[in-house]
Amino acid sequence: MVYDFHTHTSSSDGALSPLELVRRAIVNGYQAIAITDHVGIGYLERLIAETIDDCALARKHWNITAIPGVELTHLPVAAIAASAKAAKEMGARLVVVHGETTAEPVEPGTNRAAVQSPYVDILAHPGLITSEEARLAADNNIYLEITARKQHAATNKHVAQVARKAGAKLIVNSDAHDELDLLTPELAYSIAKSASLTEKEIAETLQNNPLSLINKLLME
Repeated sequence: MVYDFHTHTSSSDGALSPLELVRRAIVNGYQAIAITDHVGIGYLERLIAETIDDCALARKHWNITAIPGVELTHLPVAAIAASAKAAKEMGARLVVVHGETTAEPVEPGTNRAAVQSPYVDILAHPGLITSEEARLAADNNIYLEITARKQHAATNKHVAQVARKAGAKLIVNSDAHDELDLLTPELAYSIAKSASLTEKEIAETLQNNPLSLINKLLME
């Protein structure tokens, strides 16, 4: 089974409509998928409403847990907390923050703002995350992403090492922008293995942590 909590559709910079992405994910063996298109502030409410409708339709007719979410992307650090809170209030079940990947000029302080927010669920591709930031993620039950996206994956080993020491939970996500980016069971395992996770940690990251995250979202 595959769980993936970070994907993009034609509602932002992805190639497929939300429903086509979900359908292709089912073929790949997905048990759960979150649609987390890039958002700013101006169109947050509209995008969340559309994503909620598409995910509800997918859940009704297909055997998959489709989760409406957002990825807060390149926001000013000072706006992250309020934006995450607003996204949850508008109905987003999952809030991802675009972390300080080394591949893009994300504003410094983004990682810290994300892991301090009670409304953030996942810090995506957090780059050279610090030990203190990882401890905050652990304290606040925020998951750190091991990414399958090549542009951001160079720091996966660092993220895994820092998370291990801090006791932070890891999760493997695709950051998919088209059907070729979607995970398979074999690819998810390979991504976790390449981050130097042990077999026990791989099982936690690929199965236990996704189920814990889903339970957390259902309780909110």
